Amino acid sequence: MAAYAVGTAALTVLGRARRVRLPERVSVADTVLLSVATHKASRLFAKDAVTSPLRAPFTTYSEPAGEAELNESVRGHGVRHAVGELVTCPFCLSVWVATALTAGLVFAPRMTRLVNTMLTAVAVSDLLQLGYDGSKQLLHAAGAKANDD
Repeated sequence: MAAYAVGTAALTVLGRARRVRLPERVSVADTVLLSVATHKASRLFAKDAVTSPLRAPFTTYSEPAGEAELNESVRGHGVRHAVGELVTCPFCLSVWVATALTAGLVFAPRMTRLVNTMLTAVAVSDLLQLGYDGSKQLLHAAGAKANDD
């Protein structure tokens, strides 16, 4: 909690020092991109097998948790344990990710929109991949049942 408070305070100080003006409002499109990108980045960092080496100092592998995702146990005590709790919880991590991406929209909006668009495209692709695999399994099961009859 203290680290988050210090981080947001540092962003505020940096913004004031650079005389960055906050936007009057955030567009619906930016809000949608930010929301989906936050979800995808949080799951990518907290659960994806590809990012497990980044979590390894703080976690131990437990078991698979679905398509390309892992369940991990938190290691150690104190700060190590706290970081482990954060990096294995997509719900906890989403607050940090949303804060970083929102700050990005203030400090570097064009680049942040590009990153948000990429993360949103990956999230939609994941849904399409899961839907495709699910439909293949349904067709296979229906074919097997038809052959049994």
